[in-house]
Amino acid sequence: MEDPAFAPDPSSGIDLTTQSILLAASQHDLKALKPLLRVPGNASVQDPETGYTPLHAAIAACGPAPSIPTQNEHSSTEQAPEKEGGNAREGEEEVDIEKAKKVIEELFFSGAIWNDLDANNETPGCMAYRLGRMELYEMCVNAGVRAELLLGLMGGYEELEGEASDEEMEKGEEVGIGAEAGNEEAEQKTNGTTESKEHELAVGPAEEIVLSHQIQPETPQEPPQPPKQDVNSADYLASTLTFTDSALLDSDSNGVMMAWETSIMRRTVDLLLASLTPGSRILNIGFGMGIIDRMFRDTKPARHHIIEAHPAVLQKLSEPSSDFGKTWEDSGPAEGGEGAYKIHAGKWQDICPLLLQAGEVYDAIYFDTFGEDYSQLKLFFTEFVPGLLDGEGSFGFFNGLGADRRVCYDVYCKVVEMDALEAGMDVEWEDVEVGELGGEGEGEWKGVRRRYWVLEKYRLPICRFLG
Repeated sequence: MEDPAFAPDPSSGIDLTTQSILLAASQHDLKALKPLLRVPGNASVQDPETGYTPLHAAIAACGPAPSIPTQNEHSSTEQAPEKEGGNAREGEEEVDIEKAKKVIEELFFSGAIWNDLDANNETPGCMAYRLGRMELYEMCVNAGVRAELLLGLMGGYEELEGEASDEEMEKGEEVGIGAEAGNEEAEQKTNGTTESKEHELAVGPAEEIVLSHQIQPETPQEPPQPPKQDVNSADYLASTLTFTDSALLDSDSNGVMMAWETSIMRRTVDLLLASLTPGSRILNIGFGMGIIDRMFRDTKPARHHIIEAHPAVLQKLSEPSSDFGKTWEDSGPAEGGEGAYKIHAGKWQDICPLLLQAGEVYDAIYFDTFGEDYSQLKLFFTEFVPGLLDGEGSFGFFNGLGADRRVCYDVYCKVVEMDALEAGMDVEWEDVEVGELGGEGEGEWKGVRRRYWVLEKYRLPICRFLG
């Protein structure tokens, strides 16, 4: 059956090659598709109206799975439908999912971009998840993992742009890279304030994507909004910070840290210091609002070191009213040795080599920076954690990696597992319900230019050495 959406029509404005590729992909016609994919770039052509790539077309043609899983469940492996055999749409033949998988496999092999966006701001993986086609979703995730690992082997990561809000669209369109050549990497907002955080915008249930992220026509009466600026470490450290009771914002009103993260921090401390007995040695990278450091302090550690780079945060810490000022540093227990409680002023890239030289070893290390990409987190846990963490200790970080959308989040969780394994560590995950954070501009998001989290579950990582 010929799909009228992609049937060759010279008057449609789409070149015949693109139409033929999209038609063959939507019909899962591998025999017709393979010769067309011999030309570089043909695996990622796009329909100018729908924005569909061949991957989108192949997945959309499958329709909803017979049993669609609950949208707010995170783990794709737990929510796979009972069967993937076909689609029960009335009046249509059942879909041969195996034929669809072979076509998608061939598209990825030919360089299809795993996270390209269609006109509704859906990646192929987003579409597969929305339709409940979890086998196809996993194929997209695995393609993203291969791309990211290959980029790492080639010596660099690219920024993983994901879902774009109305404001973020002004920054430019997402650039995709073929599945075997790389993807884009998410800026890492973790929950501190030192240099980076991987809290990027995220997508909720698929039904909300079109409503929440379509570009709306501008109203003449509204003054033009300044373009959204990319966040990076250097600009962040030079920015002016705003401290409120519920948030820490940079000069562009980006959320560096917010009070809603408290429950995540609480659970992180409980898992990092499972016994919660006094006398642990703790290192935290990124003080921010001090949420997790106050929790660490309450465990009465023998040694508690904090690395913070932002001048404004350091100034606030030095004020007489600060509960982490000189009085706190002087209160370190004698059994912790000299400098038991200490704020290290500077970037972790400069401080950590000094800690290694001094022979410092910690039972728990937490990493939560702002404006850095994944390559810096990887550098930290591959080059510094092995020397700074006790053999029986635990390492954690704020896992906002790729949290601009579900498929990117799943990709980065797998990438972290593989990179951590190479560094000799195993990662244990615990899902934490994030809860309702309110709509755009509401509740705790008031005054924040972009939401860096809207996924229903946060995957909390705890890393320990193997063996």
